[in-house]
Amino acid sequence: MNEPASTLQRAPSQAWAVHRPGGRDVALMAVAVVGVSFSGPLTALVATSFLAIAFWRNAAGAVLLLPVLLAERATLTGLRPRQLTSSLVAGLFLAAHFAAWLPSLSMTTVAASTALVTTTPIWTALAARVSGVHLPRQVWWGLALAVFGAALIAGVDVAVSWRALAGDGLALLGAICAGGYMLAGARARERLSTSAYAVVCYSTCAVALAVAAVVADVPLTGFSARDWWLIAAITFCAQLLGHTLLNLVLSSVGPTVVGLAILLEVPGALLVALVLLDQVPPLLAVPGMVAVVIGVALVIRAGRPSPVVEPVT
Repeated sequence: MNEPASTLQRAPSQAWAVHRPGGRDVALMAVAVVGVSFSGPLTALVATSFLAIAFWRNAAGAVLLLPVLLAERATLTGLRPRQLTSSLVAGLFLAAHFAAWLPSLSMTTVAASTALVTTTPIWTALAARVSGVHLPRQVWWGLALAVFGAALIAGVDVAVSWRALAGDGLALLGAICAGGYMLAGARARERLSTSAYAVVCYSTCAVALAVAAVVADVPLTGFSARDWWLIAAITFCAQLLGHTLLNLVLSSVGPTVVGLAILLEVPGALLVALVLLDQVPPLLAVPGMVAVVIGVALVIRAGRPSPVVEPVT
């Protein structure tokens, strides 16, 4: 979901080559959407610190991918320190994303937080505009609709509590940081294999979160068995099922379909939160969530992202 600076300059019809997904691809994407839909609700159930959740999720991801990287001897031989800089930057942005977004899940509703954190394409599009890229009209319509939707959600949460409004702000900050992660990741992927990029990025993220935990005097161990099982479930559902399967079908269905499929996480998370948390968002906030999803979909449809860096929710 990256490289807006290069891709948004193309005509929309050229930029968005959509491949019709087959039955297998549809099934895999359905499983992936279900997987990422559990991310927010399961995180809200964990009693331990969000820093610990994010640390173990990324540390586990790096460890699981390390054997793949070690098997790519040619990749390891060709690595140069300067090629890793973008991966390190991406890892720091990813740590900031988790540090901002995960706390929001306990401050506002899971559905509102998930809707706001999916605005990442909005921020990457704005970054492209700042860098001098001309944005198609459809992007501006999408931006306006997403901003309107975010304002509706924030307006409703003001009436709920200032804490809920602060949660909205953290979710948006998480989306901005995710935009930095994706842009840096796109640059890194120009020179590195997926495994090399992911191991460096996830390891950097885990180290940054561990340092933050030490500074904040937050323990990274000593949790209850219930919390360990929930962290394992988050890693399995969001990281392995969700992200892995979405990247698996990327080459066959294209980034447009994958980007739009990820937006289904918003209603998916709402339903999961309803079942697991008995959490129903304020009725007046629902139109705002719908507006955000449609606005982001318009932006995604307006210009093709670069080779997708894994989703971060």
